[in-house]
Amino acid sequence: MEQNFITLSETTQTFHLHNNEISYIIKIEEDGVLNHLYFGKAMKHYSGHKTYPRRDRGFSGNVPGNLERAYSKDTLPQEYSTHGSMDYRLPATIIRRENGSNLHDFRYFDYQIKTGKPKLEGLPQAYVMAEKEATTLIVVLKDRLQEIYLNLTYTIYHERPIITRSVSVVNQTDESITLEKIASLQLDFRNDGHYDEVISLPGAHLKERQISREKIHGGIQNFESRRGASSHHMNSFIALVNHNTTEFSGPAIGMHFVYSGNHAFQLEKDQIEQLRVLVGINDYNFSWLLAANESFQTPEVILAYSDQGLNKMSSTLHHLLRERVARGEHQYKERPILVNNWEATYFDFDSKKIEEIVDEAAALGIEMFVLDDGWFGHRDSDNSSLGDWFEYEGKLKEGLKGIADYVHKKGLQFGLWFEPEMISLDSKLYQKHPDYLMQEPNRTPSSSRDQHLLDMGRKEVRQNIEQQICAILDEVEIDYIKWDMNRSLSDVYSLALSERRQGEASHRHILGVYELIENLITRYPKILWEGCSGGGGRFDAGFLYYMPQSWPTDNTDAVERLKIQYGTSLAYPISSMTAHVSAVPNHQTGRITSLKTRGDVAMSGVFGYELDLTELSEEEKLIVKEQVDYYQKIRPLIQFGEFYRLNSPFEGNLTAWMFVSCDQAEAVVLMARTLANAQPVFHEVFLTGLDKNACYEEQITKQRYFGDELMNLGVNVPDFYGDFQTTFIHLKKV
Repeated sequence: MEQNFITLSETTQTFHLHNNEISYIIKIEEDGVLNHLYFGKAMKHYSGHKTYPRRDRGFSGNVPGNLERAYSKDTLPQEYSTHGSMDYRLPATIIRRENGSNLHDFRYFDYQIKTGKPKLEGLPQAYVMAEKEATTLIVVLKDRLQEIYLNLTYTIYHERPIITRSVSVVNQTDESITLEKIASLQLDFRNDGHYDEVISLPGAHLKERQISREKIHGGIQNFESRRGASSHHMNSFIALVNHNTTEFSGPAIGMHFVYSGNHAFQLEKDQIEQLRVLVGINDYNFSWLLAANESFQTPEVILAYSDQGLNKMSSTLHHLLRERVARGEHQYKERPILVNNWEATYFDFDSKKIEEIVDEAAALGIEMFVLDDGWFGHRDSDNSSLGDWFEYEGKLKEGLKGIADYVHKKGLQFGLWFEPEMISLDSKLYQKHPDYLMQEPNRTPSSSRDQHLLDMGRKEVRQNIEQQICAILDEVEIDYIKWDMNRSLSDVYSLALSERRQGEASHRHILGVYELIENLITRYPKILWEGCSGGGGRFDAGFLYYMPQSWPTDNTDAVERLKIQYGTSLAYPISSMTAHVSAVPNHQTGRITSLKTRGDVAMSGVFGYELDLTELSEEEKLIVKEQVDYYQKIRPLIQFGEFYRLNSPFEGNLTAWMFVSCDQAEAVVLMARTLANAQPVFHEVFLTGLDKNACYEEQITKQRYFGDELMNLGVNVPDFYGDFQTTFIHLKKV
C-alpha cells in the first residue's frame, strides 16, 4: 500500500509531513494563525496533544481581531511571520504598500498537496527524477485585509531526511507593492534546549569555510553576505546542533540556501528563550517592486535532519547535492586529473612553454591540460581585456585551436579559463559599451583588481558575452571550462532600471548569471564546467546546480587545505571539491611540504596539479606518476564513496578522514599530523562505516583486520618524523 507522506487532520487541524526518518508538523491555530509544532525524528502519528501553552505576557499584544490576552503572535512559534501584527521578533517578510504602510497580518487561506516537486523557473534547486520521489505541500496565507498571498511550499523527499522550503508572493491588489524583505524559510522552536548551538562556515579569501561552533545566545545572531555573492567570508550554510552533538551522535539540522548572491541566516532567541531562524535573500540593499497581478519567487532552502550527528547530516546533504542538485553529463562521471598552468606561468607563456608542459603531462599520465588566464584580448597582466573574449593575436603561435589540437593529439583533454561577468576599462568592449558596467551615472565606480562588473541583469549584456563565448566554443574543441569571478559586487546600480527599482539590481544580476550559464551548459552539454570565484567566493549549493565542481580556494598549501577541505565537507560532497598539488615554497604561504603530503591531501578531492611539470626532478616525476596511477585506482571511491570525518584539524594536531565504498568492500583513510613533537603523544584513529563482520586487508602492509576491531580498537597513528606528515591506509575486503 502506498504511503501517504503528507496528511491533513481535520480533527487536530494539523499538516503532517513524514517519511521513515523525519516528521514536520504544522498546526492551524484559531483565526488561521499558522503554528510550527515540530521538525525532527519520524513519528507515524500525531494525536494533537501538544498544544502551545497560553499565557498573558507583558507587552506581547493580542492576535489582531482576537481579544484573548494569552494568545499572541509575539510568543507563538509560527511558520511564517510578517511585520505589523504585534510580533516584535525578526519578521520573515516586510511588504510596503502604496500608502506607505508596511502593516500586514497573514492568515491561513488554502492548501494544495501535489505529487512530485514543482520547478522554480530561473532558479537553482533540488529536483526529482520521478514524481514518486517526493510530495509537495503548498500552504496559502492571505493578508487579513489585502489581496496579497503567500504560498509556502514544502517538499518532502520520500526516502531522504530532507525537506525543501520556498515562498512566493502574489499581488492580487490593484496597486504595486514593494517587497523589502522576503525570507525563504522561517523555523521557530520552543524553549526545549534541543538546539542550543549553531555551526557556521566563516572565512576569508585563501581561508574559506572554517568551522565555527558557538552558543545560541539571547538576542540576534546574523550569518550573512553583503558582497553580491555567497562569498569567501560567510558560506550560505548553517547547522543547528545540541551542545552534546558530535560527528557520530546527537541531533543536527543542516540548512543550505540554494542561491549564489547576498544571503542572510538570522537567529533570534526571544524573551522566553524561544528560537527563530530565518533564511533568505539578504534584505540589505534589497527591494522588489511587485506590480498588480505579479508574483515573486524566493530561492529554495534545503533542510536535512540527522539524529546521528554531523557525519550523518553531511552524508544526507552529500547525496542530495550530488544526486538531485548537480546535473548534466558529468554528474556521475569520474572527473579527469588535470594540470593547470596558472601557478606555473601566470600570464607569461607562449606556445613553446605550453607544449612543454603538455608533453610532460602526457608522459606522467595526467588526463587534461587547462590553459588559464592570459589567452584573450591583449592580456599580459590583470589590468586589461576582460570582456574581450577573442584570441590574443600572436601570443600562441597557432592560436587556441593549435594548442587544443596539440593537447588532443597527445591524448589529453583541453580546458580553458573564462571570467565572463567582468569587464576591464582597458578593453574593446568597454570602449564600445561603457554603459554595460554596473554603475551610477556621473559617479566613478569602485575598482577591484583593476576590473569592474558587467550588469548581468540586462539581456543585451548577457547576449553579447554569450555570443563571444560561443564563437570560441564553436571554433575550438574544448572539454572543460573554468568559470571565474574575481571580485565582490559594488556600485550596484543598473542603468536599465528606474530609480524606484534599484533595489532589484543585485538579485537581477544573479538571475542573469544563472540564465547565461543555463544557456551555455544546455548548448554545450559535453563540456565539464567548474566554478571559481577567486577560489571559494561562490562555492554554494546554487552554483552546484549549474557546475558539478568548483575550486574551493586559491590556497594550494596542503596544511591550510586540511581545514578548508574538512570544513567544506560539512556541507558539500567531495565530488564538488577540486584540489591541486602546487609547487613549494607554496605561493600563498611560503611553506615547504613534501610532494607526498601535497599529493595525499589533494587526492582527497577531485585531483589535479598546478605547477610547472618541466621543473620537476626525475625523482619528483616518478612520484607524480605514482600519484596519478594510484588516484586512478581509488578515484571512484574518493569522488563517489561515503565520506566520514574522524579527527578535526580545528581541535588538535591530527586530522583524519576516510572514504568507504557503498558496498563496504573498500576504504581509504587519510591521517595527517601537522607539527612534530620531541615527546609525541601516541594517538589512535577509530574507523567507521565498515562491515563489522568482514576481514579487510591493508594494501601496502598486507596486514588483515576485522571491521569491528578497526572501528572499536582503532588503528595507531604512525610515529611520524618531521612536520606536515601524511599517510594513507587502503583497505579491501577479503
